[in-house]
Amino acid sequence: MPTKLQLTTKIFVAGHRGLVGSAVCRNLTGRGFTNILTRTRAELDLRNSDKVRSFFESERPEIVVFAAAKVGGIGANSTYPVEFMLENLQMQNNVIPAAADFGTQKLVYLGSSCIYPRQARYPLTEDQFLTSEFEPTNEAYALAKAAGLRLCQYYAKEYGKNFISLMPTNLYGPNDYYDFEKSHVIPSMLLKFIKAKREGAKFVQLWGSGKASREFLHSDDFAEAIFTCIERYDSPEIINVGSEEEMRILDLASFVSQAVGFKGEIQWDSSKPDGVFRKVMNSSKIHALGWRPKRQMSQELKLIAEEVEKRFFSNSAA
Repeated sequence: MPTKLQLTTKIFVAGHRGLVGSAVCRNLTGRGFTNILTRTRAELDLRNSDKVRSFFESERPEIVVFAAAKVGGIGANSTYPVEFMLENLQMQNNVIPAAADFGTQKLVYLGSSCIYPRQARYPLTEDQFLTSEFEPTNEAYALAKAAGLRLCQYYAKEYGKNFISLMPTNLYGPNDYYDFEKSHVIPSMLLKFIKAKREGAKFVQLWGSGKASREFLHSDDFAEAIFTCIERYDSPEIINVGSEEEMRILDLASFVSQAVGFKGEIQWDSSKPDGVFRKVMNSSKIHALGWRPKRQMSQELKLIAEEVEKRFFSNSAA
């Protein structure tokens, strides 16, 4: 049965400044929703149980989109597994029970395709969750996300809560996390290629062989998928959200370098890990709900590259 939403429905978007959260807010605002709850970390630290419970008790959000997470690329996940595991566990272990205890009608938990096994069948199907071990380079993050997913399913089973879990593929878009060493692949590449272009460098060196493949989805397309599931999906079972368009990392690098305008050479450091060698998802379940991605990476990357250059390099010499 479709979830009945009013434009005044109180919707809490946790992590509203991030890649996904900001896209969700844009989507909701564009649809005319007027009661969107947001809090910065300074206003509400989701790692603090007492503050989270106080917020839920006073605000009583009807819908929660849990888009808050500590995220990063292969390097960051490998270097800081304690932080990735603890912070994600703390946030979700505070928000999910508070939503259950204070009357939230529906919670949308956002996981990651990294929860699927290292040795999985492709394209990834939802029934492969927890069938074998995780990829070691992001195991801590995957374990935390898997625990949150299971917690939502347990609340659905034991207490009848309408807590659903979406598993997005690799996302990109505005308001991503940008750091030369800790970012996901696209923001990391954007920073490196823009820096190299502005400094007149002859080459950029990237991790791995470049032969691993991924699929990518724009955050605004994912926000549309989230809204589709808020309205039309009520099962505690996982639902994948991907583009189903596979791309090798070396082809992605060429794509990003062209968007940035870098003319030099791309070198690959094969002593560094590739991560999971292939990752593409089966998204037939959400396609059956009527959702399909709309945005083209070639157009979107140019816009993002321009914004990143203005934001991070405007005061440096060209």
